[in-house]
Amino acid sequence: MINKRSRFAVLCALCLVPFLLFTSCENEESTPAFQNKCIKRSLGPNVAGQEIEFVYAVAIQPGAGRLVSAQVEASIAGAPATYLEHRSYHTAVNGIETAVVVGNPCVNSGNITQVEFTADTCAAALRYFYAIPEEAKGKNLKFIFSAVASNGERVSMEMGEYRIAEMDIKLDLAVSASQCYISLEDMAVYTAAQAAAVPGKIDLVYLYRNYNVDTVVFNHAFVAPATGVVKYLPGVTLPSGVNRDTKIRNTGIKDAHLARLHQKGEAQPAIYIDDIDLREMDMSRMPNYALDIITNDGMWLETQDGIYKAYIFANNMNRGRAGGTISIKRLKIK
Repeated sequence: MINKRSRFAVLCALCLVPFLLFTSCENEESTPAFQNKCIKRSLGPNVAGQEIEFVYAVAIQPGAGRLVSAQVEASIAGAPATYLEHRSYHTAVNGIETAVVVGNPCVNSGNITQVEFTADTCAAALRYFYAIPEEAKGKNLKFIFSAVASNGERVSMEMGEYRIAEMDIKLDLAVSASQCYISLEDMAVYTAAQAAAVPGKIDLVYLYRNYNVDTVVFNHAFVAPATGVVKYLPGVTLPSGVNRDTKIRNTGIKDAHLARLHQKGEAQPAIYIDDIDLREMDMSRMPNYALDIITNDGMWLETQDGIYKAYIFANNMNRGRAGGTISIKRLKIK
């Protein structure tokens, strides 16, 4: 992570002073007048619905021409949210990143995203955000970055290949006393009436009970319907047919895709759960309940039929009352 940040800072600095780029280590005769560099900024597994972020830097020696256009060609067309910045970023002396408009907003056409430069500039560092589409799951991606100068020259470089995970992700699902039936197949939370329509898909029941006696603490809990929920929360009657037995394993992994702790002003570890973690997690002899789940806790899960394995992260569990939000990574095993 530190190495990537350092490379990015150096890259941006070089874009601010392109003359140094071409002359600091080599003489002008041996250095190409038109150059480009690219780095991948995003970390962790590449998951459909998320983004892959790059910085593409181009520079031409002053007097040799100016930048006309830049584009990225993806081997698989990105989702509509894919874009190439029309602003160039650099890091000021105080460490603050500054953006300067250098072109028109990008245009997406199939698997190509392009920016036309409007500023008379010989250097730029553009950020590219590739929104990973569903059709890319389980496939390898590569990107060709290129730029054209006013003197007719063209530079390009290829990035990748990058494997796209097979898992699915769903963020910030609300749970409450009434909306408490969780389906891993649908990656959704249902009310009792909704669960009654799809009983075979309900893998978990969310419960809240303000109970803390001796060493037994209940509070927020996630239990398989097969536990017989009545022993955990008297008065709860499960919809007919809701009876699956899900294995649950508590953990404290703060997966960066799900946790996003930086949004709370907290340090976010560069920890990511990938396909292999879900596939190889041993769920044998695990219980079918998890009690006293608090904010930033996590749970591995395996459905009764073994079709799905998942990881649920507790983004927020209300203090002293029912309800909260959860996020899910899920992989179809068979």
